[in-house]
Amino acid sequence: MSEKKKMLDGKLYLADDIELKQMSLEAKRVMHEFNKTTEYDRAYRKDLIKSIFKSTGNNFKIQPPIYIDYGKHISIGENFYANHDCIFLDVNEIEIKDNVMFGPRVSVYTAGHPIDANVRRTQLEFGLKVTIGNDVWVGGNVVINPGVTIGDRAVIGSGSVVTKNIPSDVVAAGNPCKVIRKITDEDRIIWEEKQKEYHNSK
Repeated sequence: MSEKKKMLDGKLYLADDIELKQMSLEAKRVMHEFNKTTEYDRAYRKDLIKSIFKSTGNNFKIQPPIYIDYGKHISIGENFYANHDCIFLDVNEIEIKDNVMFGPRVSVYTAGHPIDANVRRTQLEFGLKVTIGNDVWVGGNVVINPGVTIGDRAVIGSGSVVTKNIPSDVVAAGNPCKVIRKITDEDRIIWEEKQKEYHNSK
């Protein structure tokens, strides 16, 4: 079994592998090109992301700089937005569904290392898939750890460290990140009223 296959299967693998090194070099090349673009290069930015990510929606916006391991294991849906300085360590799959917003410096880590120091010294590592559902808002400086799933319409407070799955329709925050409360009809009514006020002010 190849090191890449072991990596994507969540097994221990060695990153010091010719195939993986070549993938990483290509990702770094595209990342460097993306990070030196300006606001006048929006179409080119999209082309670069489409060339290196596994899949994308038609409509997305990612602000440079970004940092990726391979890129080929990242899927983003429609209307994805990532603010500046986000990190995607995609040694396993990162699946981000539709209408997801990232604040600045959000870090998504699929990569992990053995807890036992003797095994860790051998340079063996592993990766676990991260899944982020539809309509999720992730605040600035959030860290999402390997193996985590965040449910639809969840809101993750700034500075949180997400170590376990977060269900749908909740506000969650903290280190470690925990559910604070459910998102309710009252929230919908409040924000729909604010939306009406906005439209009426035009």
